[in-house]
Amino acid sequence: MIEPNWLKKRAADVRRMDTIERRYYEKYNVKRGLRNSDGSGVLVGLTTIGNVHGYVISEGEKTAIPGKLYYRGIDVEDLVRTCEEEKRFGFEECAYLLLFGNLPTATELDEWQQLLAEHRRLPDGFKENGIIRAPGKDIMNSIARAVLTAYTYDTTPDLLDIDTNLRQAVELVAQFPTIAAYAYQAKAHYHLGQSLMIRYPDPLKSTAENFLALIREDGRYTALEAETLDLAFILHAEHGGGNNSSFTTHVVTSSYTDMYSAIAASVLSLKGARHGGANLRVMRQMQEVKRTVANWTNNDEIAAYLEKVARKEAGDGTGLIYGLGHAVYTISDPRAVLLKKKAMELAEAKGRTDELNLYMQVEERGTEIIKRLHPSAENICANVDLYSGFVYDMLGIPKDLYTPIFAISRVVGWCAHRMEELVNAGPIIRPAYKPIFKPRAYVNIDER
Repeated sequence: MIEPNWLKKRAADVRRMDTIERRYYEKYNVKRGLRNSDGSGVLVGLTTIGNVHGYVISEGEKTAIPGKLYYRGIDVEDLVRTCEEEKRFGFEECAYLLLFGNLPTATELDEWQQLLAEHRRLPDGFKENGIIRAPGKDIMNSIARAVLTAYTYDTTPDLLDIDTNLRQAVELVAQFPTIAAYAYQAKAHYHLGQSLMIRYPDPLKSTAENFLALIREDGRYTALEAETLDLAFILHAEHGGGNNSSFTTHVVTSSYTDMYSAIAASVLSLKGARHGGANLRVMRQMQEVKRTVANWTNNDEIAAYLEKVARKEAGDGTGLIYGLGHAVYTISDPRAVLLKKKAMELAEAKGRTDELNLYMQVEERGTEIIKRLHPSAENICANVDLYSGFVYDMLGIPKDLYTPIFAISRVVGWCAHRMEELVNAGPIIRPAYKPIFKPRAYVNIDER
């Protein structure tokens, strides 16, 4: 064990030596977070996969517009609407579109769904060696470890040709829901004292149906529950190449490492509280709102508490109202709009409309407060995280699986971005860092 006092001293050294004053970033015009001063992203690549559209820049001025999300040029709203009208699950079609670039014909979609069904079941010995015998306390870490374990089950894991990587992508997309479900069951058994429940995926069911069946003791679910989860999968599958985990895919792939290493790195990027873990922050804050606000129908009481949060007098002290605001979306986040609509339907069925109204008031009053306290924030909208956690809660999904659900969906986008990086054979991604220290003379150890 490392002695605590020694750690404190060395940690103080690290903070002292590694702290860089903000003025240096301004002096050298460093784009922190790869963001420009107007909030737009620094252009570092091109993509044919997805586009996040929340504003236009005309004659040097940034103008807000209602948010749009496109997969291979297709408006996600159109994809969702069509699947709802035709009463079918859409995530599999969405995955096909993102990976192969076109909407599938009926025959192609049927073949694709069968291919995924054939690969949902894990290879012999995989679940025991890669998941059950090493149960983790964090499901995202367990998924990353399982992905790296999959490397050892692949006879040609390091090949960089598109055929091999496409085969690996299909297997990972099919197996991610099973891996996540088994990782949760392992944690529930070994760390929470519950019965170990392992069920095989059903080849006749969709991704959403299978996942709900794998994590529930009775394996049962309603059509509305499966439809809602399917929608969540569609909305989280891709979000442009610039989001942290997809950019991680590009960065790691550009070094020409294997598929499994790139995807494991992306999983662990998504794990972060600033990325895939954001909906858990929303849920924690909403629990505090529920405890603090006595009357959930009193909009003024809700606004008064949110004002305290924004002024850093309540909450976690950051001044942030989680679930509001986005780096790109300004007037609206299309994912939040679509998920909110489905949440209304689900809340009605579950008898939780009072809670949903509380979330909607946070959206309405919270955005008003942020705009008033921060005049530079002209347009603030609810993001998908405001409603996703609540939706998962209504589905009875354990909090341990909120971010893994994101990963189950986003692995499609990661695989598509890896293909794009390999096809275009770009240089290894290596941005510049400027040293701001001055050279120092080496001092002999007896003179220090």
